[in-house]
Amino acid sequence: MAQLISISVTAILILNIFLAIALIFLERRDPTATWAWLLVLFFIPFFGFFIYLLLGRQLRERQLFRWEDRNKIGIDQLINYQIEAIEKDTFDFRLDDTAHYKDMIYLHLCNNHAVLTQDNDVQIFNDGAVKFESLIKDLEAAKDHIHFQYYILRLDTLGKRIMDILIRKAKQGVKVRVLFDDIGSRGLHVRHLKSLVEAGGEVAAFFPAVLPLINPRLNYRNHRKIVVIDGRIGYVGGFNVGDEYLGLNKRFGYWRDTHLRIEGSAVHPLQTRFILDWNQASEKHNIIYDERLFPAIPRKGSVGLQIVSSGPDAEWEQIKDGYLKMIFLAKDYIYIQTPYFIPDVSFLDALRIACLSGVDVRIMIPNKPDHMFVYWATYSNVGKLLKAGAKVYIYENGFIHSKQIVVDDELSTVGTANIDVRSFKLNFEINAFIYDREKSHELAELFEQDMQLSTELTYDMYLKRSRGIKIKESVSRLLSPIL
Repeated sequence: MAQLISISVTAILILNIFLAIALIFLERRDPTATWAWLLVLFFIPFFGFFIYLLLGRQLRERQLFRWEDRNKIGIDQLINYQIEAIEKDTFDFRLDDTAHYKDMIYLHLCNNHAVLTQDNDVQIFNDGAVKFESLIKDLEAAKDHIHFQYYILRLDTLGKRIMDILIRKAKQGVKVRVLFDDIGSRGLHVRHLKSLVEAGGEVAAFFPAVLPLINPRLNYRNHRKIVVIDGRIGYVGGFNVGDEYLGLNKRFGYWRDTHLRIEGSAVHPLQTRFILDWNQASEKHNIIYDERLFPAIPRKGSVGLQIVSSGPDAEWEQIKDGYLKMIFLAKDYIYIQTPYFIPDVSFLDALRIACLSGVDVRIMIPNKPDHMFVYWATYSNVGKLLKAGAKVYIYENGFIHSKQIVVDDELSTVGTANIDVRSFKLNFEINAFIYDREKSHELAELFEQDMQLSTELTYDMYLKRSRGIKIKESVSRLLSPIL
């Protein structure tokens, strides 16, 4: 028996060594993440190996998202035209606000093939009840198709209400497609939406488990929230589907988030993103090009925006790059709302430099954790910026889940990407980058209203934190590269 134990321990140590070699020489990870995984492997030899199999393996698929009909909508030609026009300084910017940020627009065109649209009407929601009433009204009015994608989809009171509408619309002949993330919507299975399928709808799960409770892609989740109705109306932002997002969860209380309703040409990039995600997840019902999916849209407004997506299948961290560019461009202020603040060194340095350059940097985070280690890592990181002069606000009116940045009343972004390594490198995310003074000012005003419902965390207060909090921060900081 003793010999068997000895052989097993030796085998585990050898496996750890080979895995460590693979981490260092083959996967070519970020050095910080590499050291974090090496610590896990050698300090928890047996369990660390299985933790790595579930959480640590990199996504190696190439061309994970495919749509052979993409060229039929002319988006590639439009992107090439916009890149060339900006390079030659002949681009027709309809507003000076948009033209002022042409280098950032060029970044997203080259980095993400994110076409600029300048004819959008954008409605901002910061309350779940208002957002879902608007969404339900639009779903009820759908005539041709509904594309419905959420990271978390719960079949509670809100979820069932929406599902009943989708079933009814499917019976009326509207093409309904529902896509949810298998881990985010844990407990939900395609079979639970049988009534929708029987009514003529289609359902798919993103990266489903191969066996119950075993998902080798545990780390790579589709965190996007997209709804497209008739190719004319789009929704994107932070709200998922569930009663808690209406403020009905006693643990979190009021749920503060930010979501957008878009009418205009920006709906087409949202539609394209949904189709790419759907075709990856659906085994039998791939979407082929139909002009009804991309109808001509009359000009609804004048808001300029780009729809930018990112994920572990890409070489660059496109949304993070956009966030950094916003910080670099800031002259007066930067307002940030995020439930998790665990950025990498480049992001922290950019904000620190902005602070030391006289930019008014304000960061708003929750007053309660939904993930304990993540919360204390967030607390540690904002502490570093307090010393540089940043202002930090702890939201007290429930839980803040908003992912938004506003710069100088002119430039803003709202979407699904948190300010953490998971959103930057591991999750599939989507954000709208907005080049509009009116909408950016509206987001800034909402931030300032939230300040009245927050407690400011000063540097003196942070220095007086208890020893227990310091220990929690230290442990969480070590784990932050893999949180």
